[in-house]
Amino acid sequence: MEITKLGHCCLIIKVNGLRILTDPGMWTIQEHASVKDIDIILITHDHPDHIHLESINTILANNPNAKIYTNSGVGKSLSEQGIAFEKLEGTSKTKVKDIELEAFDCDHEMIYPIVPLPQNTGYWITDKLFYPGDSLTKPGKSVELLALPVAGPWMTIQQGLDYAKEVKPKQCFPVHDGFVLEESLQLYHGLPQKVLVEAEIEFIPLKAGESLDF
Repeated sequence: MEITKLGHCCLIIKVNGLRILTDPGMWTIQEHASVKDIDIILITHDHPDHIHLESINTILANNPNAKIYTNSGVGKSLSEQGIAFEKLEGTSKTKVKDIELEAFDCDHEMIYPIVPLPQNTGYWITDKLFYPGDSLTKPGKSVELLALPVAGPWMTIQQGLDYAKEVKPKQCFPVHDGFVLEESLQLYHGLPQKVLVEAEIEFIPLKAGESLDF
């Protein structure tokens, strides 16, 4: 499995010939125009840092065979723009080119009590990678590779580290860090490396623009 981080939560995941794009949101608008050969687009929830509708149209124009898989909440916004999608929510599963995709509905973490929260669906890509979206809910099975949220208005870095310790993946890498200044990445990427190794979890500080094999 090769993972390229365009930025924030926007990843290109290559597995057995399948190319999956996750959460093309507002923090990676410039990168979207160059995205090619995508088979699947996975969108976890309807917040602008995870879905940018103009970019969706651009990506689909450049990748006419790509299919969007998402939940009903995101689907409502897509339908209003005439964009086709397939529901993948709850605990439903689907297979594309023999690669299993599995949904895991999990509540978006609270920002503040008066702020309404969208439906949030995490996704398994094969049994290896779990991406929870904006949730710190423990999935119902063991995790080999975790896309770990490390920053946001709905979490602290301590909560992210505690979540990783609860999930206990073999490896994890950071997401939800698109708004973190370069000079602050040492905290958001460096501290998890230091803390999680003591829990026998390898934290890999994947930065925007980098690709790694897992």
